[in-house]
Amino acid sequence: MAGAETAAKVPEPEDTPAQRRRSLDDLYAHLAAIGSEDEAAPLVLAIERLWLYSGSDTIDVLMERVLKAVGEQRLDLAEKLSEAIVGMAPRFAEAWNRRALVAYLRDDYAAALYALRRALALEPNHFKALDGIAHIMRETGEKKAALDAYRKLLDVHPQWSGAGEAVEELKREIEGQGI
Repeated sequence: MAGAETAAKVPEPEDTPAQRRRSLDDLYAHLAAIGSEDEAAPLVLAIERLWLYSGSDTIDVLMERVLKAVGEQRLDLAEKLSEAIVGMAPRFAEAWNRRALVAYLRDDYAAALYALRRALALEPNHFKALDGIAHIMRETGEKKAALDAYRKLLDVHPQWSGAGEAVEELKREIEGQGI
């Protein structure tokens, strides 16, 4: 009985930024070694949960409201909310990623790229931000930059849907067909 009381009194390990970083690094390492999209799916979900951890109930609510506003096509509101979030939490990578989504939907590619680059500065393996940069670069005719972004994306998440095909297409477009 005394053993059970002692075990019950042991505190849960503290959730710290350093522990989240270690968890993310471990998950990224596993993701890079996975052989199929099905195997990658639970790792991606775990990574996305860690990305969404802000440590602030206010920011969490605002993040949800950004997505709701986007879903309702209320992009002015989504933009204001995302700007408020990055203002309150400028070191929160996922806030920048949401800000990029809103800018992209508003066809403001310069603002979207800026926000995606900020997200990547904070979370270099943010595969959704890498995908966003790759898409924008491709859409704007910056094929070499798109190819570089897709390659980095595949380094982080080798199973990312469509990235392998995009690399092959861009390589042919940039380097030519060959003989």
